[in-house]
Amino acid sequence: MFKEKHYYGAFMLSEEKIATNILADRLELLEHAGIIWKTVDPSHASKFIYRLTEKGIDLVPLLVDIIVWSSKYDDKTAADFKFVKKALKDRENVIDKIREKLIAELKTSTDI
Repeated sequence: MFKEKHYYGAFMLSEEKIATNILADRLELLEHAGIIWKTVDPSHASKFIYRLTEKGIDLVPLLVDIIVWSSKYDDKTAADFKFVKKALKDRENVIDKIREKLIAELKTSTDI
């Protein structure tokens, strides 16, 4: 949602260093919950592209609030402080911009 990652390999390179079996299980869980959907990459038939669904996009406000909360209470947070500052100043605008971008991406990806 925030890092614009759509491929399994990109998720594997994330700073979280998640194990492959855990990542695969979580992606499957998110897909079954209707938060993400996967489709075959038209340029690489052996790869999948993972995208947020409308249900997943509806989590934006919650996740913005969690990021702001973690910046306040977690000494080891990975929160981007510029983002936090913007969210504290104008939360609704930050949420609207993220949602607009994700919805446009969803519409584009479903037109493929």
